[in-house]
Amino acid sequence: MTRQIILTLFLLGSCFCGQPAAGETVDLIHDDFSHFPPGLLSEPVSGVTPAIQEYHYFAHRGVPLEPWANAIGYLDSWLVGDEGDKTYLEQRLAPDALRMATELFSPLFITGDPEWTDYTVEASVRPLSHDDMAGIVFRYKTNRHHYLFCLQNGNEAQLRLRLPLEQSFRVANFKVLASVSFEYDTNRYYRLKVEVTGSKIHAFIDDTLVLTAEDDSLLQGKVGVTANVPARFQDFHTYTTASTKATIDKAIADREANLTSLRNANPKPKFWKKFKTPQFGCGRNVRFGDLNGDGKADMLFCQNMPKGEGANFVEISCLTAVTLEGEVLWQIGRPNPKNGLLTSDCPFQIHDIDGDGRNEVVLVKDFKIQILDGQTGELKNSAWMPKVPEDFAQRRYEIKTRPHERNLGDSISFFNLSGKGLSGSGRQEILIKDRYRLFWVFDNQLNQKFTGQGMLGHFPYPFHDKETQRDKIMIGYSMWDHTGKQLWSRDEEFQDHADGVAYGNFSEDPNAPPYAYYSGSDEGFSLFDSRGIVRQHHRLGHTQTALVAKLRSDIEGLQYACINYWKNPGIITLLDYRGNILLQVEPIHVGSPFVPVNWRGDGTELILLSGNVREGGMLDGHLRRVVMFPDDGHPDLCATVQNLTGDARDEIVLWDKEQVWIYTQDRPHSGDRVYAPRRNPEYNDSNYRTTVSLPAWEE
Repeated sequence: MTRQIILTLFLLGSCFCGQPAAGETVDLIHDDFSHFPPGLLSEPVSGVTPAIQEYHYFAHRGVPLEPWANAIGYLDSWLVGDEGDKTYLEQRLAPDALRMATELFSPLFITGDPEWTDYTVEASVRPLSHDDMAGIVFRYKTNRHHYLFCLQNGNEAQLRLRLPLEQSFRVANFKVLASVSFEYDTNRYYRLKVEVTGSKIHAFIDDTLVLTAEDDSLLQGKVGVTANVPARFQDFHTYTTASTKATIDKAIADREANLTSLRNANPKPKFWKKFKTPQFGCGRNVRFGDLNGDGKADMLFCQNMPKGEGANFVEISCLTAVTLEGEVLWQIGRPNPKNGLLTSDCPFQIHDIDGDGRNEVVLVKDFKIQILDGQTGELKNSAWMPKVPEDFAQRRYEIKTRPHERNLGDSISFFNLSGKGLSGSGRQEILIKDRYRLFWVFDNQLNQKFTGQGMLGHFPYPFHDKETQRDKIMIGYSMWDHTGKQLWSRDEEFQDHADGVAYGNFSEDPNAPPYAYYSGSDEGFSLFDSRGIVRQHHRLGHTQTALVAKLRSDIEGLQYACINYWKNPGIITLLDYRGNILLQVEPIHVGSPFVPVNWRGDGTELILLSGNVREGGMLDGHLRRVVMFPDDGHPDLCATVQNLTGDARDEIVLWDKEQVWIYTQDRPHSGDRVYAPRRNPEYNDSNYRTTVSLPAWEE
């Protein structure tokens, strides 16, 4: 075979010369991997953990992979080399390096299109260890839902179906369709081949039929290779009949035509303004708010320095306040672009904490809670952070270190616990939490009111109680009242922390009861009632950032959507307000800031994925990319949503460490009223918060 890649009509956008006969086979993809340079295909981002791709976008971290994709995008599993005169693709990580791979996830290298249906897929596979499996993947829907034909443990061949929901914590749910004893060694390649036609599956090793099965769970999907042990792959080939190829091409063309129609019906992003951020720029570690009192939003850029294990102890090193015209208002600390990226939260917010009608900046720095004047950055008040308990390392907690006597803080949020409700500024009590275990509540004079502990997760949610006219605190799997009394907790019943939480009545019935909605990391999605009783629990994988919004006009109430990251990144799940799964797709292979976008102003919202011109854009309630960004050189590392031009619709802010670009719609809103949803206040911002967007309109 020549050392080249031969792709499908879909992948190349070209056409065959002539029409093959009806029984003739045609390639969907034929690849010997020689177009990749030798070496690792991806490498870690310097200075940060793999968590950087939870809410930052990287087109690649080394080598462009098209038409392939690393389905576990944060994992540096794959390399390319040459063996004699042939190139190989190698999965290089052993099971102990993968951490829980055999129980929960597997490295995957995939290609193709979701419309691919009946085909033959084959590859030469050489396991380099007998400790687990290596094989080929077919009819791939997500990295948690696909078929697999593999060589296993040195003595077996298996056909499996990976099921999307686990039955128990951190144990993948596989259905073994067929298996046979097969002794193999690590010194040679085996030609694995699978033929799928409808529900019928035939599996071959070196052209000998070894397994058959019948299953109709997935009737179409992508293809690829996978291994939980070091393994090499050569000469990957997927082909089908000419008639099936014509059917696939039509399905793809129909889908693309529908997408084009949907994109034309939506406003397109129109460049509004941009400015540079020399030296002081950062990743997704900014806040928005009016700092200079002119009634317009400004940006506050935060650089940080890690001071301990991973991302668990970071400290603010520089804050820079900037108008959206690029004018620097003030700066504290010395800027250094090396301190720009972040893989956790950072304790700073913009808020009118004293109720005088002008915003302050509240932060933790140098082991002190500090309140700065929003216009000048001058210190107005400060107090020491609490000391870390001596028995810190003995508690049920993810982090077993105690590097400092006083706490550095992880995030700040504001609550109405006193009922004072100072005019114009809303919530006045300050809640500061550490990374996972402890929290403290202070009044706006920085006097400590009470403290609490638990499996706190990443960011709390304030819920206004009409009876007391005060907020309740939803933090971790627990509820606290305004006095510091824990009303209930389910911390001991869950084995992983809550990445996001929301609480409310998201139905269309104003008298319906509220529920708590959790994205619980490896615990997946759960729904609690007001007493803390679990009503739904779906082990969807490592659920991360989430939102609540009106995404679908054809479904009652609001919808809950979340995106996965660790071990199964990029999977998006859409649920109704009752916690029933509506849809699941995998449009990307990393995380996303994942926030709702009031783009049209018509009563339904979109989801911001990223600013990338190919893998980003905005999704509708059917999880289709219905808005794409122009290929105009804009940054795409970070993205968020802000209402900046005054017509209630949202603008999109895209930035990296060097510059900020802002987009608005290319057409005005038409109609007598415009959708203007009520959302979490900007003073309660976080990389982890669940954004709740409640319906409202403006005439």
